[in-house]
Amino acid sequence: MTLPLDAASERLLHTVDALSDVDFAGPSLCDGWTRAHLVAHLALNAEALTGVLRGVRDGVPTTMYVSVEARDEDILALAPASPAELRERLRAAVAGFAEVADVATGLGPDVTFERTPGGRVSPVAAVPDFRRSEVEIHHADLDTGYTPADWPPDFALAVLTASAERYDGPGFHVVATDEPARWAFGSPAADAPTVSGPASALAWWSTGREAGSLLSSTNGSLPTLEGR
Repeated sequence: MTLPLDAASERLLHTVDALSDVDFAGPSLCDGWTRAHLVAHLALNAEALTGVLRGVRDGVPTTMYVSVEARDEDILALAPASPAELRERLRAAVAGFAEVADVATGLGPDVTFERTPGGRVSPVAAVPDFRRSEVEIHHADLDTGYTPADWPPDFALAVLTASAERYDGPGFHVVATDEPARWAFGSPAADAPTVSGPASALAWWSTGREAGSLLSSTNGSLPTLEGR
Protein backbone atom coordinates (compact mmCIF):
# COMPACT_ATOMS: atom_id res chain seq x y z
CA MET A 1 0.00 0.00 0.00
CA THR A 2 1.32 3.44 -0.95
CA LEU A 3 1.41 5.79 2.04
CA PRO A 4 0.41 9.46 1.65
CA LEU A 5 3.98 10.70 2.15
CA ASP A 6 5.35 8.21 -0.38
CA ALA A 7 2.78 9.30 -2.95
CA ALA A 8 3.50 12.98 -2.28
CA SER A 9 7.24 12.38 -2.64
CA GLU A 10 6.77 10.58 -5.95
CA ARG A 11 4.68 13.47 -7.28
CA LEU A 12 7.38 15.91 -6.21
CA LEU A 13 10.17 13.87 -7.81
CA HIS A 14 8.18 13.63 -11.05
CA THR A 15 7.81 17.42 -11.12
CA VAL A 16 11.48 18.07 -10.35
CA ASP A 17 12.62 15.53 -12.96
CA ALA A 18 10.52 17.36 -15.55
CA LEU A 19 12.06 20.79 -14.84
CA SER A 20 14.40 22.15 -17.47
CA ASP A 21 17.70 23.75 -16.51
CA VAL A 22 16.09 27.13 -17.17
CA ASP A 23 13.17 26.22 -14.89
CA PHE A 24 15.56 25.63 -11.98
CA ALA A 25 16.79 29.22 -12.29
CA GLY A 26 13.27 30.66 -12.30
CA PRO A 27 11.58 32.13 -9.24
CA SER A 28 9.60 30.02 -6.80
CA LEU A 29 6.74 31.31 -4.69
CA CYS A 30 9.08 31.51 -1.68
CA ASP A 31 10.36 35.07 -1.43
CA GLY A 32 13.93 35.41 -2.67
CA TRP A 33 14.30 31.74 -3.62
CA THR A 34 14.65 30.24 -7.07
CA ARG A 35 13.31 26.77 -7.72
CA ALA A 36 16.88 25.55 -7.23
CA HIS A 37 16.87 26.98 -3.69
CA LEU A 38 13.59 25.23 -3.00
CA VAL A 39 14.79 21.86 -4.32
CA ALA A 40 17.96 22.25 -2.25
CA HIS A 41 15.86 22.95 0.84
CA LEU A 42 13.62 19.94 0.20
CA ALA A 43 16.65 17.67 -0.10
CA LEU A 44 18.35 19.05 3.00
CA ASN A 45 15.12 18.90 5.01
CA ALA A 46 14.75 15.21 4.19
CA GLU A 47 18.36 14.61 5.19
CA ALA A 48 17.88 16.50 8.46
CA LEU A 49 14.76 14.56 9.41
CA THR A 50 16.46 11.32 8.42
CA GLY A 51 19.24 12.23 10.85
CA VAL A 52 16.68 12.71 13.62
CA LEU A 53 15.16 9.28 13.00
CA ARG A 54 18.54 7.57 12.78
CA GLY A 55 19.50 9.21 16.06
CA VAL A 56 16.42 7.77 17.75
CA ARG A 57 17.05 4.36 16.23
CA ASP A 58 20.68 4.34 17.33
CA GLY A 59 20.10 5.90 20.76
CA VAL A 60 22.03 9.03 19.85
CA PRO A 61 19.61 12.00 20.00
CA THR A 62 20.22 14.38 17.10
CA THR A 63 18.92 17.84 16.33
CA MET A 64 17.61 18.64 12.86
CA TYR A 65 20.09 21.46 12.35
CA VAL A 66 23.24 22.63 14.10
CA SER A 67 21.79 26.16 14.00
CA VAL A 68 19.34 28.25 11.99
CA GLU A 69 22.30 30.00 10.38
CA ALA A 70 23.88 26.71 9.35
CA ARG A 71 20.60 25.54 7.87
CA ASP A 72 20.33 28.69 5.76
CA GLU A 73 23.98 28.55 4.72
CA ASP A 74 23.63 24.93 3.60
CA ILE A 75 20.70 25.84 1.34
CA LEU A 76 22.65 28.72 -0.20
CA ALA A 77 25.66 26.45 -0.72
CA LEU A 78 23.68 23.67 -2.44
CA ALA A 79 21.37 25.79 -4.60
CA PRO A 80 24.05 26.66 -7.22
CA ALA A 81 24.67 22.97 -7.95
CA SER A 82 23.73 21.73 -11.39
CA PRO A 83 20.12 20.65 -11.97
CA ALA A 84 21.33 17.06 -12.38
CA GLU A 85 23.06 17.19 -8.98
CA LEU A 86 19.99 18.72 -7.33
CA ARG A 87 17.70 16.09 -8.79
CA GLU A 88 19.97 13.29 -7.60
CA ARG A 89 20.44 14.85 -4.15
CA LEU A 90 16.67 15.12 -3.71
CA ARG A 91 16.03 11.59 -4.94
CA ALA A 92 18.69 10.15 -2.63
CA ALA A 93 17.36 12.17 0.31
CA VAL A 94 13.81 10.92 -0.28
CA ALA A 95 15.05 7.33 -0.46
CA GLY A 96 17.13 7.78 2.69
CA PHE A 97 14.15 9.09 4.61
CA ALA A 98 11.96 6.20 3.43
CA GLU A 99 14.50 3.72 4.83
CA VAL A 100 14.05 5.00 8.39
CA ALA A 101 10.50 6.40 8.35
CA ASP A 102 9.19 3.42 10.34
CA VAL A 103 11.30 4.50 13.33
CA ALA A 104 8.62 7.10 14.10
CA THR A 105 5.82 4.53 14.23
CA GLY A 106 4.27 3.94 17.64
CA LEU A 107 6.46 6.35 19.58
CA GLY A 108 4.91 8.18 22.52
CA PRO A 109 4.79 11.97 22.90
CA ASP A 110 7.68 11.84 25.37
CA VAL A 111 10.12 10.86 22.60
CA THR A 112 11.11 14.24 21.21
CA PHE A 113 13.77 16.05 19.20
CA GLU A 114 15.05 19.61 18.98
CA ARG A 115 15.04 21.55 15.72
CA THR A 116 18.26 23.24 16.84
CA PRO A 117 20.14 22.87 20.14
CA GLY A 118 17.88 24.41 22.77
CA GLY A 119 15.29 25.22 20.10
CA ARG A 120 11.75 24.09 19.39
CA VAL A 121 10.94 20.62 20.72
CA SER A 122 8.64 18.30 18.75
CA PRO A 123 7.55 14.66 19.04
CA VAL A 124 9.49 12.26 16.85
CA ALA A 125 6.21 10.50 16.00
CA ALA A 126 5.21 13.60 14.05
CA VAL A 127 8.27 13.55 11.77
CA PRO A 128 6.48 11.86 8.81
CA ASP A 129 3.72 14.47 9.03
CA PHE A 130 6.30 17.26 9.15
CA ARG A 131 7.95 15.87 6.04
CA ARG A 132 4.64 15.49 4.22
CA SER A 133 3.87 19.15 4.91
CA GLU A 134 7.25 20.21 3.54
CA VAL A 135 6.73 18.12 0.41
CA GLU A 136 3.15 19.14 -0.36
CA ILE A 137 3.43 22.85 0.45
CA HIS A 138 6.78 23.39 -1.25
CA HIS A 139 5.70 21.33 -4.26
CA ALA A 140 3.06 24.01 -4.80
CA ASP A 141 5.67 26.70 -4.08
CA LEU A 142 7.65 25.47 -7.10
CA ASP A 143 4.94 27.14 -9.21
CA THR A 144 5.05 24.61 -12.03
CA GLY A 145 1.37 23.65 -12.21
CA TYR A 146 0.95 21.67 -8.98
CA THR A 147 -1.32 23.77 -6.77
CA PRO A 148 -3.12 23.42 -3.43
CA ALA A 149 -6.16 22.27 -5.39
CA ASP A 150 -4.13 19.12 -6.16
CA TRP A 151 -3.54 18.32 -2.48
CA PRO A 152 -5.35 15.27 -1.09
CA PRO A 153 -8.35 16.50 0.95
CA ASP A 154 -7.05 14.98 4.18
CA PHE A 155 -3.86 17.01 3.87
CA ALA A 156 -5.68 20.32 3.43
CA LEU A 157 -7.82 19.57 6.48
CA ALA A 158 -4.75 18.63 8.53
CA VAL A 159 -3.01 21.89 7.59
CA LEU A 160 -6.05 23.90 8.67
CA THR A 161 -6.33 22.04 11.97
CA ALA A 162 -2.64 22.60 12.72
CA SER A 163 -2.86 26.27 11.73
CA ALA A 164 -5.88 26.81 13.97
CA GLU A 165 -4.10 25.19 16.91
CA ARG A 166 -1.05 27.45 16.50
CA TYR A 167 -2.93 30.70 15.91
CA ASP A 168 -3.11 33.13 18.83
CA GLY A 169 -4.27 36.38 17.24
CA PRO A 170 -7.71 38.03 17.08
CA GLY A 171 -10.37 35.33 16.76
CA PHE A 172 -12.28 34.39 13.64
CA HIS A 173 -14.10 31.40 12.17
CA VAL A 174 -13.08 29.38 9.12
CA VAL A 175 -15.57 27.30 7.12
CA ALA A 176 -14.77 25.00 4.20
CA THR A 177 -17.30 25.19 1.40
CA ASP A 178 -16.39 21.79 -0.03
CA GLU A 179 -15.99 19.79 3.19
CA PRO A 180 -18.20 19.46 6.29
CA ALA A 181 -15.57 21.16 8.42
CA ARG A 182 -15.03 24.41 10.33
CA TRP A 183 -12.34 25.78 12.63
CA ALA A 184 -12.01 28.43 15.31
CA PHE A 185 -8.84 30.48 14.95
CA GLY A 186 -8.06 32.03 18.32
CA SER A 187 -11.09 32.67 20.54
CA PRO A 188 -13.68 34.22 18.21
CA ALA A 189 -16.51 36.28 19.70
CA ALA A 190 -20.06 35.81 18.53
CA ASP A 191 -19.70 38.60 15.99
CA ALA A 192 -16.24 37.54 14.77
CA PRO A 193 -15.82 37.30 10.99
CA THR A 194 -16.07 34.01 9.14
CA VAL A 195 -13.66 33.20 6.32
CA SER A 196 -14.92 30.65 3.81
CA GLY A 197 -13.76 28.92 0.66
CA PRO A 198 -12.45 25.57 -0.60
CA ALA A 199 -10.42 23.71 2.03
CA SER A 200 -7.28 23.69 -0.12
CA ALA A 201 -7.39 27.46 -0.66
CA LEU A 202 -8.05 28.03 3.04
CA ALA A 203 -5.13 25.78 3.96
CA TRP A 204 -2.78 27.57 1.56
CA TRP A 205 -3.80 30.94 3.01
CA SER A 206 -3.45 29.65 6.57
CA THR A 207 0.26 29.02 5.92
CA GLY A 208 0.72 32.76 5.29
CA ARG A 209 0.57 32.59 1.50
CA GLU A 210 -1.52 34.67 -0.91
CA ALA A 211 -5.22 33.90 -0.62
CA GLY A 212 -6.15 34.43 -4.27
CA SER A 213 -9.76 35.02 -5.26
CA LEU A 214 -11.33 31.86 -3.82
CA LEU A 215 -11.80 33.07 -0.26
CA SER A 216 -14.32 35.49 1.21
CA SER A 217 -14.94 37.01 4.63
CA THR A 218 -18.22 38.10 6.18
CA ASN A 219 -16.72 41.48 7.09
CA GLY A 220 -15.27 42.08 3.63
CA SER A 221 -11.58 41.60 4.45
CA LEU A 222 -9.45 38.59 5.33
CA PRO A 223 -7.67 38.51 8.72
CA THR A 224 -3.96 39.21 8.48
CA LEU A 225 -2.95 36.06 10.37
CA GLU A 226 -0.47 38.02 12.46
CA GLY A 227 -0.94 35.46 15.25
CA ARG A 228 0.11 32.56 13.05
